[in-house]
Amino acid sequence: MTMQRDEPILYLVIPCYNEEEVLPETAKRLTEKLYAMSGAGLVSPQSRILFVDDGSKDATWRLISEYSAAIPFVDGVKLAHNRGHQNALLAGLMTAMPLCDCAISMDADLQDDVDAVDRFVEKYKEGCDVVYGVRNKRETDTFFKRATAEGFYKVMQLLGVEVVFNHADYRLMSRRALEGLSEYGEVNLFLRGIVPLIGFKSDYVYYDRAERFAGESKYPLKKMISFALDGITSFSVKPLKLISNLGILISVLSIFGLLYALISYICGVAVAGWTAIVCSIWLLGGLQMLCLGVVGGYIGKIYNEVKRRPRFLIETHLRQEHRED
Repeated sequence: MTMQRDEPILYLVIPCYNEEEVLPETAKRLTEKLYAMSGAGLVSPQSRILFVDDGSKDATWRLISEYSAAIPFVDGVKLAHNRGHQNALLAGLMTAMPLCDCAISMDADLQDDVDAVDRFVEKYKEGCDVVYGVRNKRETDTFFKRATAEGFYKVMQLLGVEVVFNHADYRLMSRRALEGLSEYGEVNLFLRGIVPLIGFKSDYVYYDRAERFAGESKYPLKKMISFALDGITSFSVKPLKLISNLGILISVLSIFGLLYALISYICGVAVAGWTAIVCSIWLLGGLQMLCLGVVGGYIGKIYNEVKRRPRFLIETHLRQEHRED
């Protein structure tokens, strides 16, 4: 398949996990969008919506199967086991790669502006291989979520990680960019950091993010913290360098403390010092545990990478089954 820019085959890749409440409206809006774009000649009639069921425990897969049978635009992939948002998204992108000219990834909760898809395709036709969806503002977020999210992007940039500020996973990638993405074989996925490394011409589409249409967020605080730590440890070794610098600083301070104690002893100054000693022991012990935790995090990532386990396994691909029938 040669990549075409005039009337591209577009795949909308939608990872889903327990999304039965929002899926009917998501399928309706995206189908209407593809029908309109196809009718206007913006995309090929072979374009598809690819729902990726990440081991849902509700009726998500049943709904995807029904939509696929009833709506020509809808396709579906079912993973054999729940693998998390990033792996489910990658599974969808890799499934779409040989079938499309470009793919747009977005969440199923309808917070990403569906009408912005037209502008993504326009940027693609202008020659862009990667188009990032960037939020204009975060008014729909709580103060805590807004502060922590923006703080996360700033920390990532401070650590030298190339990320797009206020960009999540709403992006367009050409087939050439998807082929580049397929070359990255790490198990610990952080696509927001990997995609900028691919290169090729890129641009931005700015949009207003809406509130979740229905259902509950699949990213509670615990998962958000884990996701942030994965991003930091996957793309920066500065925490390890920080530990080294901290060790040097504490060693220097310890030498000064030793000199102070020695001089005090020679001068005959009786210093009880019990509180200071206990506080110092607790402080140094806490720092050691923290440093061991950071080092352990990196070792754990190495352990996962060297095992080379598959990042996902596809149990069912609906359109593929239809073609075989």
